[in-house]
Order: sequence, then structure tokens, then C-alpha cells
Amino acid sequence: MMRVRSVLLSALLSASLVHAAPAVPAAEGAWPRLRKERLQKLLPQAMARAGVDAWVVLCRENDNDPLAAHVGGENAGGTAAFLFLRDGNTLRSVALSPVGEATALKDMAVVDEVVPVDRGADVLALVAARLVKAKPTKVAINSSERMSIADGLSATQRAKLEAALTPALRKRLVSSEDLVSEWLSVKLPEEVDIMRKAAALTAQLEEEAYRTVVPGKTRDSDVARFLKKRIAELGVGDGWQPDQNPNVNSGPTRGHSNATDRVIQPGDFIQTDFGIRVGNTWVTDIQRFAYVLAPGQKQAPAEALAKWEKSKKGSRIALAAMKPGVRGYDVDKAQRDFMREAGSEPVMWGTGHPVGYWAHDAGPALSGAQSGKPPTGSALRTLQPGQVFAFDGFFAWKDGSSPDALRILSVEEMAVVTDTGAEYLNPPQEQLILIPSAPKP
Repeated sequence: MMRVRSVLLSALLSASLVHAAPAVPAAEGAWPRLRKERLQKLLPQAMARAGVDAWVVLCRENDNDPLAAHVGGENAGGTAAFLFLRDGNTLRSVALSPVGEATALKDMAVVDEVVPVDRGADVLALVAARLVKAKPTKVAINSSERMSIADGLSATQRAKLEAALTPALRKRLVSSEDLVSEWLSVKLPEEVDIMRKAAALTAQLEEEAYRTVVPGKTRDSDVARFLKKRIAELGVGDGWQPDQNPNVNSGPTRGHSNATDRVIQPGDFIQTDFGIRVGNTWVTDIQRFAYVLAPGQKQAPAEALAKWEKSKKGSRIALAAMKPGVRGYDVDKAQRDFMREAGSEPVMWGTGHPVGYWAHDAGPALSGAQSGKPPTGSALRTLQPGQVFAFDGFFAWKDGSSPDALRILSVEEMAVVTDTGAEYLNPPQEQLILIPSAPKP
């Protein structure tokens, strides 16, 4: 009877997957329009908050700036310069581009003005002339020690730019780190809606993957391959580095890594950290957890459920702390305080991070309290409406296999900051996904 019931359950699950095909967010082709809207609506505000009047982005072939696609410079051949000049609440955007690519830039209509430059001409001298005329008090350039996506200006590019500028302008150069954080972290409502649908799809695929697990036979890598196959079928991309997405782990915590060939066994927690990319632009980062029942078990043991509930509560506490004006550090501290009360081992990672164009995007870091030291860097940045975060609820305990081995439950969800607090992008995981084991013969 158990064999018949198992077969029937498998058939029903397979049928449900066929009839409940995941909905892929309609994001293809949206980026050019939304990119222009972001430049027009969000960039002037971000420049004002960062206290800069001008921003210079240099783009080039083969080793382009990480933000090239955000300003329209993804097709650069020879050096192209993108200038954003703010006068109060008014923004003027200019591209100085070699002829040829300049024609394409005009067709794209990303910036207000496109100036064709003869190939081989000194683009940076033209940049300097524009800046002299604009008289900015601060000029942001993509040079940063702490934020890789705001560090696209190479040493040689910076040296040439500084040589082209007047001494007075050289003194006004500042890192674009604050500007990039203020601008990229806030998403337009339409972008949030795209990410909301993508988050729902991400969670649905993870739940699908757990239905394929056969304890004692299925490996972590098998689950990862299933998800790889599904995203290929659906035409979506990886949320981060392909060889680490998804990270499926049924053993001791391994951090950001690839799935191994470990065979999933009864009594295991299975962690799947997974993200997809839609519209070739927006990414997700969500974790789902399963527990493998022993033969004959119908519920997870009380000890396992208690750990799960503590991890889940940490996530809820973090969400409640996410409000406009709150520092990222304060969100992290709210959860750390609970973790200590709940008896969790310390966890080295921060509670959360911005997510959007990268899995670890620009913006406030929900971290810093794990060190016990005063907050620094992006943990001091404050939350704003329109920012999207991936964040974890932690509970950790000693694994026992070695003195340093930990098992960590990290209930990771995505949420958007609103005017009054924060809300989940998609329904959070409330219950452990239970995977039955076949009875012993």
C-alpha cells in the first residue's frame, strides 16, 4: 500500500508541475525605457543627497565600467565620456562619443545630448572644457576603495583625466560611492513589480526542486542541476556567479560555494540559496529550507522545529526593524540581540544586503553588529523607500563534526522598504518543507 501511495503522490506532484507552469516576469525589453526614467527621475535626487554637482563616467571596449549599461555606455568602442551635470533639481546629461557609436547613442536617446568626437581626438580635453563651464563644486568619479561597482575608473584613466583637468577641478574630485549607493539602491515602482514576480518564481522553483529529492540517493548537486535545467527551460539567467548558483547544501555550512556530491540523508536540513536574473537586468536572492524525515516520521523532531522557529523569528524581527531612516546597522543589531536570547551561536555574515542589479547591490548593508564594534561604512547608510533587500533570519549551532563546524539556518527572504516600514516581495516560508523517506524494506 505504501508503494502504491508513493507512486500516486509522485504522479500527482508531476501533474501539478505540468499544470502550474511558473510565470516568468514580463521584463524583456523594459530596461532601455526604465534606465532612461531612472536617469531623469532618480539621478538628480541621488546627486543632491550625495552632495555632488557633476558625475563623469568613462566607458571603453572590452574592460568597461561596471555601470556602463546604466548610463548607455555598453556599446563603447573608443573612449566615451558620459557627463551628468546638476543645477539644483535640473539635470543635464551629455555623451561625448567617437563617431559611429555616437549615431547609436542618439538612436537610443538615453542622454539629453550626444556629441560626436573624431576617432583619436582627446575626449578628456572636451570633458574638462565642459566641467570648466559648469563650475561644479564636487565632481564624482568612479573610484572607490569599498564599492567595486563604483570603482570602474582604471588607474591610467584617472591619471589621464586628472591631467586634462585644471588644478581647481582636480581638487573637486570625489568618489562616486555615495552617489552610486543613493541612486542604484532605490528602484522604480515598475522595477519593484518585476522583482516581486521574479521572487515568486524563484521560491516556486526551489519548492519544485525539493520534490525531486529521494533520501539516500539524491545528491546536493542533483538538486542544483535540476534548478539549472529549469532556468534554462524558462529562459531566465543566474542571479550571480553561475558555478555557485544555486548553492544547495545538506551538510555543515560552507558559505558561498558550489553544490557538492554529498548524498542527502534522513535528519538533514537542506539549504538552497538561489537567485535568477530576469530581463537580463534584475536579480533575486532567496533561500528555502527542507528537512528530511526518517522512515515512518510524519513531522520533524521537536528540536529541529525549535531551531527552525527561532531562525524564522529572527527574520521577522529584522523585517520589523526595516523602516525609512533606520541605519542598516540597527536592523542587524535587532536580530543579533534576539539571536543571543535564543541561544544561537554567532554568525559571521550580516543580516542582509541590497539586491537588484546584482545579488549584492549598492546601498545600506544590514550588518556590522556581529563584530561588537561601532558601525562603519555602508552599515551607517539609512534605509529609504524603494530599496529592496535580501535578508536572513539566523540560528546557528555547533555541528559536532569538527570544533569549528557550524550548521546555520538562514531564512532568507526579499523585502522592499515602503513609506511606513517594509513588506515582503513574495510570501515568506512559514513551514519547513518536509521530505519523506521510504520505509526500510
